[in-house]
Amino acid sequence: MAEGLELVREYGSADNWLAVLVTLRESGEPATSVVNSGIVRHPVTGADVVAFVARGNTAKTRYLRRRPHATLVFRAGWEWVSVDGEVELAGPDDRLDGLDADGLTKLLRDIYLAAGGQHEDLDEYDRAMARERRTAVLVSPRRFRTNPTGTEHQEHG
Repeated sequence: MAEGLELVREYGSADNWLAVLVTLRESGEPATSVVNSGIVRHPVTGADVVAFVARGNTAKTRYLRRRPHATLVFRAGWEWVSVDGEVELAGPDDRLDGLDADGLTKLLRDIYLAAGGQHEDLDEYDRAMARERRTAVLVSPRRFRTNPTGTEHQEHG
């Protein structure tokens, strides 16, 4: 796992922490979007997770509520790493056992900063997150896939 997370750090930081998110629609068809994502500690377990912040009432949150699994793909040039894992949601519409309102505020900030975010007024950021009913999406890495330069396709974990 550590090797895969190190590749996420390397490739994520090289491209503004942008990742392609892959979820499944109700029909079973893949749905994709681009998100800013970083690595944070799970607020309850303390394990490293790959996380991003989503608006609470979007297709991606609806898909993740129905099927809590996601893949994120980070790239830098021709090098890439994908992270597959189960998802937990934490937000005003998605309670995470062991996380209170203050913990959610801190988690949303931590994800924002881990994903390369910068804000002149973090209190205003907190108010915007609450107003937009933002949700933390925590992906617990189960498998990494990568194709580093000069090697064949590899799987880890």
